Amino acid sequence: MSLPSMLQDQTIKRLLQGAAAGAVVTMIVGFNWGGWSIESTAAKRADDASRSAVVAVLAPICVDKFQHSADATNNFVELKKVASYMQGSFVEKGGWATPPGSEKANSAVAQACATLLGNLK
Repeated sequence: MSLPSMLQDQTIKRLLQGAAAGAVVTMIVGFNWGGWSIESTAAKRADDASRSAVVAVLAPICVDKFQHSADATNNFVELKKVASYMQGSFVEKGGWATPPGSEKANSAVAQACATLLGNLK
């Protein structure tokens, strides 16, 4: 059985072909299954994680502000009357989702707060 002409001689061309093929396979495996990422992807993941951490910290504060508001019982009844997709807006308009030291309500915090309030009995 004879080998193909490409496999018969030991040349620098053959070495470079193997190195290139190995590099390509390594990159495919690394980026798809090895957890490698480019800088922009890593920055986006870090940004998303920091935003969700802020929401996770501020949502319970929003719930506390809602529960300790002057007319909490009536506000809770009104919140239950509003459609679920509008509850975040209701909380935002009420001012309970405004973080301490800020003048503008955070819509992600308002939505998380409405979800937490909806889970209360």
